Amino acid sequence: MSSLICITCDKVDHNNKCIDLKVCDDTDRYCYTKYFGRGSGEDHKELISKGCSANCPEVGFDIGVMAFSMKCCKHSFCNTSGAVSVKKSSLLLLVGTLASVFYIIGVNL
Repeated sequence: MSSLICITCDKVDHNNKCIDLKVCDDTDRYCYTKYFGRGSGEDHKELISKGCSANCPEVGFDIGVMAFSMKCCKHSFCNTSGAVSVKKSSLLLLVGTLASVFYIIGVNL
């Protein structure tokens, strides 16, 4: 069985700084991309981390001034996507959550 190879970086501020590769351990089944963003305007900060993982729960939330997301994939070099695609997932999660809240409280849009 061939080993999984993932792009790796730790808490960088831009996806183009994730240039290292790692041959994952035999127990690792996933490549991941973690995104954390906070603030707005000139105070906006982003941190991106990528690597190998044995477990990888996909999660995401966006509360306006802060967002976190973890995306997972299962083949070599699959974690090339940057914060943009991760933020889109967070945005979709936020829209879905808001739609559910509006439905529950009976707001007609």
